[in-house]
Amino acid sequence: MTYHFKPADAALLLVDYQVGTLQLANATPAYEALRNAVVLAKAAKVLGMPIVLTASQEDHVQGPTHDWFSRVLPEEFEQRVLRSGVINAWQDRACRGAVEKTGRKQLIIGAITTDICLVLPAISAHEAEYEVQAVMDASSSPYRINEEISRHRLDRGGVEMTVTNTIVAELTQD
Repeated sequence: MTYHFKPADAALLLVDYQVGTLQLANATPAYEALRNAVVLAKAAKVLGMPIVLTASQEDHVQGPTHDWFSRVLPEEFEQRVLRSGVINAWQDRACRGAVEKTGRKQLIIGAITTDICLVLPAISAHEAEYEVQAVMDASSSPYRINEEISRHRLDRGGVEMTVTNTIVAELTQD
């Protein structure tokens, strides 16, 4: 299955880019995954795509959302969905509602941990009949085995995997 994403049909979901959670990113260095998420955010902003930013329990070990997003996405940062601990962001009514409110059926997802923050909502969104592209270099796992198993689950779950440069080029076209 290959999707052809267009800015007019797509939304961007960025899940849990929090300072504590970033410490779990090892398969791809945390800085690289964060930088790629910011590239996605900037591209989506320029292309006029809706962006949903979410965080889980910012007042706990996960910590606050990284401050780069407050500078790059000031409105979205202020309106970010603050989850109370629901692990699968898609199962959080406010997060899913924010995505549904965009009216877009193509969903690009970046999430700091591949094995939790990306796999679960990406597969759930696909099951909810969204076309989903998971941006693999904007996420990471604590260990390589977590990353490998997560990629296998995404593939078997019908989620298209991509990388930042490819999805930005696909969206930009010219």
